[in-house]
Amino acid sequence: MTTTSLLVLNGPNLGRLGSRQPDVYGSMDFTAMSARIRDFAAQRGFSADVRQTDDESELIGWLHEAVDARVDVILNPAAFTHYSYALHDAAVLVPDAGLMLVEVHITNPQAREQFRHTSVISSVASGVIMGFGVNSYLLAVEAIAAVRTPTR
Repeated sequence: MTTTSLLVLNGPNLGRLGSRQPDVYGSMDFTAMSARIRDFAAQRGFSADVRQTDDESELIGWLHEAVDARVDVILNPAAFTHYSYALHDAAVLVPDAGLMLVEVHITNPQAREQFRHTSVISSVASGVIMGFGVNSYLLAVEAIAAVRTPTR
C-alpha cells in the first residue's frame, strides 16, 4: 500500500507550545511547529495535515477519519497518553487497518514525573519516538517514509 498523506494529531495543551513551559517544551509555537512538520513531510513526498485539540472525542474522531481515509498517523496524545482507554481503543483501529501509528512526545516522559511513565497508546503503536523536542515529529515522518514509498 502506498500513502501520500499523513495525519499529525496533537492532544491537549499542545496548542500552547511556545508559551507553555518553554524550558520543558521549547520556545517554538504550534503554528511554527506545524509549518516545520508540513515542510519536512513535503520534502519526503508526503502531505501532512497537522491538527491539535483539547477535546478527547475530537481526537478519537480524527483517528476514525484516518482509518476511513486509509492515512498513516503521527499521534502526540499529550496528557491522554496516560489514562485514555477510549483513545487507546480508537488508536488500535489504525494498525488493525494496516496503517502506521507512530506515537510521539516532545519530551521524554520516562525522565519526568512517575505518572507520565505509563502510556496506554504505546502497546498499539507501530513505534514510539520521544525526547527529541519537535524533531520527534520529523523522526516519525522519517520512520513512515522508510516504510512507505509515496507516489508523486
